[in-house]
Amino acid sequence: MTIRVVVADDQDLIRAGLRMIIDARPDLTVVGEAADGTEAVAVANRTRPDVVLMDVRMPRQDGIAATRELVAAGNPARVIMLTTFDLDEPVYAALRAGASAFLLKDTRPAELAEAVRVVARGEALLAPSVTRRLLDRFADRLPGPAASSSRELATLTAREVEVLTLTARALSNAEIAERLYLSTATVKTHVSAILTKLGLRDRVQAVVFAYEVGLVRPEPPAR
Repeated sequence: MTIRVVVADDQDLIRAGLRMIIDARPDLTVVGEAADGTEAVAVANRTRPDVVLMDVRMPRQDGIAATRELVAAGNPARVIMLTTFDLDEPVYAALRAGASAFLLKDTRPAELAEAVRVVARGEALLAPSVTRRLLDRFADRLPGPAASSSRELATLTAREVEVLTLTARALSNAEIAERLYLSTATVKTHVSAILTKLGLRDRVQAVVFAYEVGLVRPEPPAR
């Protein structure tokens, strides 16, 4: 099965380079390009790709706003944010917008291609522990629990709430299984059910949701 990719970057050379990297792999193909966020949304809605490689800073509409618009519209594409700088602020904003991953533009071609594969499978490229560090740092910017989020949380079973809470605390499936005296396969089933019920794309988004509804509280800064 070929993974379909849209490349969004305002620099022609960067787009050309990304296209070469993607199209050089037999299981990946570029189905569209965009030079700004507004165009990225239009192209992604038209082509319905599996993954969008989205530059953070673009004219007319930046990549974070474009990602937010795609998620709000229910577009199933998973977004990998690309940037020149490894800064917490854009990473946090990208996660809040609904991005599934975050990569530097100097990532090696083979690593970028593998990142596309990982995200297309619905797996989290950014470790939950990194997500939690970011959310702890920016906790004062998190909104209070919305009524819709509280209703979504109520659809989970007590066990699923336990699994979601431990996921948000950056525990792996194996660690959750050990903590709850379950098999790893059972934990995977619970995680899948949680993502489906809450309409989330991956574990990273599950961590964000758990913080927003108050299941997990920010850790105090280390002294």
